[in-house]
Amino acid sequence: MYAFDIERPATIADAVEALRTEEAQALGGGQTLIPTLKQRLAMPSKLVSLSGIGEMRGICRDDDGRVCLGGATTHSEVAAGVEGYTALASLAANIGDPAVRNRGTIGGSLANNDPSACYPAGALASGATIVTDRREIGSDNFFDGLFGTALDDGEIIVEVRFPVPERAAYVKFEQPASRFALVGVFVAKFSSGVRVAVTGASEEGVFRWSEAEAALSANFSADAMEGLNLDGSGMISDLHGSGAYRAHLVNVMTRRAVTSA
Repeated sequence: MYAFDIERPATIADAVEALRTEEAQALGGGQTLIPTLKQRLAMPSKLVSLSGIGEMRGICRDDDGRVCLGGATTHSEVAAGVEGYTALASLAANIGDPAVRNRGTIGGSLANNDPSACYPAGALASGATIVTDRREIGSDNFFDGLFGTALDDGEIIVEVRFPVPERAAYVKFEQPASRFALVGVFVAKFSSGVRVAVTGASEEGVFRWSEAEAALSANFSADAMEGLNLDGSGMISDLHGSGAYRAHLVNVMTRRAVTSA
């Protein structure tokens, strides 16, 4: 590690002001940032901790029936506190291990947009709205390739609003040591149609599988997936599996998610 300053603001306004400092960086649960700092892959001069901002924590329902999660709400709090959206609570309950779940936050996960993280799939499949200190961003416009998002420098995720589908499930084929998804699929069925989001597979990060959405909107059953396949050439290939292997897993995990839902 190296020397840096840290601020612990108590309000969103104070955090925004602190992040205006050159080379300042927001710190959520630190589950990705702290290891990154240890490896000197990032070297901000100041960290602005968001964990003590009370207005960024908690779970509620808004007037439209959406599940609203404060950006600093931890995975364990989501797992235990979300009612009426079982698939989302289950997703949170299976992230990492207890230490990760007790520190990691939904805002930090979405802002980092790791290509194998679970929350991006949940947000994208749900059609969630990411609320920042400046604006509201629909999930279809939020994710931008590996580790990329629509967030500007110093912009903070203060809340995430999830429409609740009629049926939903998240299934992942996990790497046993890290519990990251080699492939994870979140399927959400709304009255307007089905949304399918895939994480862990593509070189471009989380994505919606439009062919599967069309098939499942017409027939919401695992049988509707028959004959649907993805091209392995655009998939991640590493020591855990080839691109073709991950492409095959996407179909398998989608079937399982539909059956579970």
